[in-house]
Amino acid sequence: MRGRGLPRRRNRLIPPSRFAAADLLSESLAGVLQRPARSALTALGTILGVGTFVAILGLTATTSSQIDARFNELTATEVNVEDTAGAGDATSGVITPNAFPPDADLRVGALNGVKAAGVYWPVALHGASVRSAPPGVDAPAQQMQVVAASPGVLEAAGTRLKTGRTFDRFAGDRGEQVAVIGEGMASRLGITTLETSPAVFIEGQPFTVIGIVDDVDRKADLLLSVVIPSSAAEKIWGGPGSGNRAKMLVSTELGAATQVAGEAALALRPDHPEYLKVIPPPDPKALRGSVTSDLNQLFLLLATICLVIGAVGIANTTLVAVLERTGEIGLRRALGARGRHVTVQFLAESGALGTLGGLVGTSLGTMTVVGVAVARDWTPVIHLETVAAAPAIGLVTGLLAGLYPAWRAASIQPAEALRR
Repeated sequence: MRGRGLPRRRNRLIPPSRFAAADLLSESLAGVLQRPARSALTALGTILGVGTFVAILGLTATTSSQIDARFNELTATEVNVEDTAGAGDATSGVITPNAFPPDADLRVGALNGVKAAGVYWPVALHGASVRSAPPGVDAPAQQMQVVAASPGVLEAAGTRLKTGRTFDRFAGDRGEQVAVIGEGMASRLGITTLETSPAVFIEGQPFTVIGIVDDVDRKADLLLSVVIPSSAAEKIWGGPGSGNRAKMLVSTELGAATQVAGEAALALRPDHPEYLKVIPPPDPKALRGSVTSDLNQLFLLLATICLVIGAVGIANTTLVAVLERTGEIGLRRALGARGRHVTVQFLAESGALGTLGGLVGTSLGTMTVVGVAVARDWTPVIHLETVAAAPAIGLVTGLLAGLYPAWRAASIQPAEALRR
């Protein structure tokens, strides 16, 4: 029986064990570096996944940048105008066979920012009727498209000649029967030089070939066509009909296409601008977004598969490490380590493997983007968000992969582990 004057003895509890952050870091690094070859192979899946992720996003951004550059060079300086008055004015009943005025080139060419403009249409012919020899001479007829064009069309298309010249306004005003053909069409017709003043016969009508086109910036179909003055076509076959409506090609200075598109219809037909449909350049943001979306959807699936493979590899290796280190785990538990300490340790090891794979994968992906850009003479584009997020993706992959092995390690009983 305890006396009243005697002091009570306090029960001194054993302080709980603690796992400091520095100890956790050192133990995790020791566990990873204990078997470096296995750790490297384990992180390989994460390296491939993160590297693919960075390379895909970087190449997509770089490709989109190149699309913008090419868009600015060509597409952003092109405006097309279509004749939509084939059925005439429905209210007045006036039929308009050709909504473009005779001086269409000059009207549009007077607008600020226009470099060249011209009207063209396909000539309606009957079958294969283009020959390199007059009727009665044994020469095969070729199936070719014949395009009636004003002189401004060839200039707006950015025509580059192999030899000869294009027809000018003087030839167009006089309706001279001359022709400009592509290099491939010239080979098919057997025309190799202009020194002999060769001619092509279109439905029996002779046209002297004055130029052979090597390449064009726009309207690539002109390379496969016989281009003749529109005045000569009108004199022989008439103007454009309802089945082959006329169009206009306009080349502008960079940045002027939108303004020209808004003014072209009124400049051409101030009385009936609704007869003409102006097609401005497409939105580069929509074009870039479409390409980027397609590439991302296609290749990010591959990156996801690589990350899943990497996560499975980390999980498998960590689980094997748990089984191999059962005795070590039991000894730690017997010395006072708690279950959550073991869990945190193995999560830290798997997270370290994932982070290491993420860092190496980020470096490899970045070098891939730079290498491809240098090889293609492009400007590499890699967003800072991509580089910052890639190692974090590796870390998350490693943590998710280590959840089950860490739980398995924490559930091992110390006595059972020591008996093993």
